Amino acid sequence: MRAIYVMIKCEMGASYRVAQLAADSIDELSELHSTSGQYDLLGKFYLDSGQDTGLFVTERIQTLPGVKDTYTLITFNAFVGR
Repeated sequence: MRAIYVMIKCEMGASYRVAQLAADSIDELSELHSTSGQYDLLGKFYLDSGQDTGLFVTERIQTLPGVKDTYTLITFNAFVGR
C-alpha cells in the first residue's frame, strides 16, 4: 500500500458536505482535514500498489458533488520521529 495526498477545492459552502461524502464513500480514505488557503480539504488515501492513481482521483474524488478542483501529491517514503 502507498499513501497519496489529495488537496480538494470545493464549491462555495460545500466543504463539509464533500468531507462527509468522502468519509462515507471512499474506503481508501485514511484522514481528511479542513484547511485554509487555496484548497479546502486535505485527504490522505492508501492505494494498493497496482491501483492507478490518476483513475482513482478522477473517478472517486473529482466526481463527488461539490468538488471543484484537486491537486495530488504522490509520496515515496515515510519518516517517523521519536
